[in-house]
Amino acid sequence: MQNHLEFGKRTFVMGILNITPDSFSGDGLISEADTVKAALAQAEEFLDAGTDIIDIGGESTRPGAHPVSAEDEIARVTPVIKALRNNGINSLISIDSYKAAVAEVALNAGANWINDVWGFNADEQMAVVAARYQVPVILMHNRSKPNQVELQQKLGGRYIGVPYGNLLEDVKNELMASVAIGRAAGVKDTNIILDPGIGFGKTVEQNLELVNRLDEIKALGYPVLLGPSRKSFIGYTLDLPPAERLEGTLAVCAVGITRGADILRVHDVQPVVRLAKMTDAVVRRK
Repeated sequence: MQNHLEFGKRTFVMGILNITPDSFSGDGLISEADTVKAALAQAEEFLDAGTDIIDIGGESTRPGAHPVSAEDEIARVTPVIKALRNNGINSLISIDSYKAAVAEVALNAGANWINDVWGFNADEQMAVVAARYQVPVILMHNRSKPNQVELQQKLGGRYIGVPYGNLLEDVKNELMASVAIGRAAGVKDTNIILDPGIGFGKTVEQNLELVNRLDEIKALGYPVLLGPSRKSFIGYTLDLPPAERLEGTLAVCAVGITRGADILRVHDVQPVVRLAKMTDAVVRRK
């Protein structure tokens, strides 16, 4: 199986598989009677819809979520990864974790990529693992702090009062600092994908600006992942709960493609695959 995608020709779609009980979007599978069976069914649905990558995570990263130990995270994600492979699912699988121990077990179980929401800043061994296995790694920008979270019953959590000297320059500099950590550990540039971290330590206005100026992240010279799916900046803009944010997500995804996004990380795979195909037909014309 090829770990790398041919970026530039089209937009790729990553489907979110949350093996958690407390996902902000309400799609966590850990509460299902048979977690592995539910995960397999959702993965098959994603593949039928045209997803390119399945992103498996065992810890919620929503504002205000409680941390999960590496042991618990491994117990959640490993059976799912193994089941996908044992049932003949050969698509790319990424492990959504910032813990090196989790990533290494997941890679040995059949995962192909690492998706680190702290961009090598939470666990110093993560870059070592990424270099050892020579796999693609998504480095996300993140300034999340619990004391900057505001919770509302209908709309969920959002970040408030997050200080930046210059939003885009700060995000770019901090992403490149993550790249430098990876390079120092032996991670090749060809294995690096950048994620501006929509929704992570950014206010509603900052998220909107970051989407609109995504081309400045793209100009750093790496493939870019955009993950706006059902997030609170959409909810607070439209005054809608997570279950009613599809149209807002689609709008952001379309703008993201026009600004250079290579991968869209989403919950609603089928409509986003269709949107990406249509948007690509407009903006990636020969």
